[in-house]
Amino acid sequence: MERLVPDELWELFERVVPPAPTRPQGGGRRRYGDREVLAAIVFVATSGCTWKQLPPSFGPSGPTAHRRFGEWSRARVWAKLHRLVLDELGARGNLDWSRCAIDSVNMRALRGDLTGPNPVDRGKKGSKIHLITERTGLPLSVGISAANLHDSQALEPLVRGIPPIRSRRGPRRRKPAKLHADKGYDYDHLRRWLRKRGITHRIARKGIESSTRPGRHRWTIERTMARLAGCRRLHRRYERKAEHFLALTAIACTLICYRRLTK
Repeated sequence: MERLVPDELWELFERVVPPAPTRPQGGGRRRYGDREVLAAIVFVATSGCTWKQLPPSFGPSGPTAHRRFGEWSRARVWAKLHRLVLDELGARGNLDWSRCAIDSVNMRALRGDLTGPNPVDRGKKGSKIHLITERTGLPLSVGISAANLHDSQALEPLVRGIPPIRSRRGPRRRKPAKLHADKGYDYDHLRRWLRKRGITHRIARKGIESSTRPGRHRWTIERTMARLAGCRRLHRRYERKAEHFLALTAIACTLICYRRLTK
């Protein structure tokens, strides 16, 4: 359990987890501790096993862990935990806002909300993860959509979704100096929208710029997309509810940021 949920991560989680419900009438089964359940959830996310395959050594059964996972997802615990880890990184000066990047990755989906025909997988049903990372590849903002949503439609919500993050000095920050993107975001209205917010755009132009030029700076986000695959539960979408799939994506982003925090 301590390997999956180290003490420092647990201390951060305690700040965002809602209090356990009480039973005024008493009775009922013993409620498993939050740390035990969190370790079970992290195991499912990283190993890729189903909830029913959760080993008995964790204590809480698969249905119990899945039920608590749903409760915490509705309470937006995972997004809050991701933001707390980002705050710790920002306070230590470990976030580089000078150059951020945006990209997306598709995966096949078996069922659920926010799915659609995947244009790069012969039209099979799929979902898409959208991501903004800072210069070194740490995820700042994440979102999900159906696989057939055009990448350009996710830029504005993702930029707005960057939370105000602590800085080593000065006020909280939520706006990158530059934003790099590939040709899928090559639209004048997006450039105007970014300029209006004081963000310098570096978007490749279709038919003008080589695709290798922006890749010199975008390789960090491609590496982060590969690291998301470290959470094997994201290899393919099994969750019926979109909020559960987003929660697993937030857990993966949190773990990526936490590893940098412990270096």
